Amino acid sequence: MPVHTSVSSQGNRGKGLGLGLAIGSAIAFGGSGVAAKPLIEAGLDPLHVVWLRVTGAALVMLPLAVRHRALLRRRPALLAGFGLLGVAGVQAFYFAAISRVPVGVALLVEYLAPALVLGWVRFVQRRPVTRAAALGVVLAVGGLACVVEVWSGLGFDALGLLLALAAACCQVGYFVLSDQGSDSGDGAPDPLGVIAYGLLVGAAVLTVVARPWGMDWSVLAHSAAMDGTDVPAWLLLAWIVLIATVVAYVTGVVSVRRLSPQVAGVVACLEAVIATVLAWFLLGEHLSAPQIVGGAVVLLGAFIAQSSTPAKGSAEPVATGSPERELSARGTNA
Repeated sequence: MPVHTSVSSQGNRGKGLGLGLAIGSAIAFGGSGVAAKPLIEAGLDPLHVVWLRVTGAALVMLPLAVRHRALLRRRPALLAGFGLLGVAGVQAFYFAAISRVPVGVALLVEYLAPALVLGWVRFVQRRPVTRAAALGVVLAVGGLACVVEVWSGLGFDALGLLLALAAACCQVGYFVLSDQGSDSGDGAPDPLGVIAYGLLVGAAVLTVVARPWGMDWSVLAHSAAMDGTDVPAWLLLAWIVLIATVVAYVTGVVSVRRLSPQVAGVVACLEAVIATVLAWFLLGEHLSAPQIVGGAVVLLGAFIAQSSTPAKGSAEPVATGSPERELSARGTNA
């Protein structure tokens, strides 16, 4: 009996630690856009901010890449896909989007990804999806209509919304890619190794695209305004690289190993809430009541879409994959 009690206590402590790390990861991810937007408004091109973020994080994670160098031989397609879509694509489009629309709106549009994955599964792969998952898609799309205020002819910059949607599509691409052969039991790649190499691939791609040698480096020696308050630009960059990328990914990967997919999905949705709240208080980006309600519906729909159990006897949809796979594609944003 004492043994069972001890095991149960250790399990509860492990889940508690996992939940704490997951919340910390969501806070770190959610702060990326809030820290990046002042740098963009100070004069840095969105692509240059993305390059600084990805390259800085890649250098910090380089020891992990060396440790997992066997991945280069075992999973080259996965590493390339994560680097091109999950890192370079998602972040480049997301940062470009927040240069034109509020941070919270861009991230909520990006949260259409789970719904778009189900569309791919149902109409391209012609695999069945559950009714609950379909309901999640409907909720996410309906909530998004409130967020972008369709009744007023789109309340935000149309190009900014398209860029945010492109970020969501990049997430879909990575979800679909990583689903191919990812369920390999003990042979599954370590997510930290995938992240490390994804950052290296992303940095290489972004170096060609962003051409950082033409960047105005002097911006980093001055301050950037956060709703009227001057903050050292280098401090914002340090937050983006160390906290919003390295710490966010590492704590997120550790946390999902201790939590169920359902709990991990709920906590992941906190990222959009945190980003919206931070943008409200730090950047003065206020949302209307219908947009707040719509955002809540988007997150509810995204959660249902990514956590619904497949119908009995049906092929398992891509969107119900492991939380580690979903975490890797977050942007994060992110």
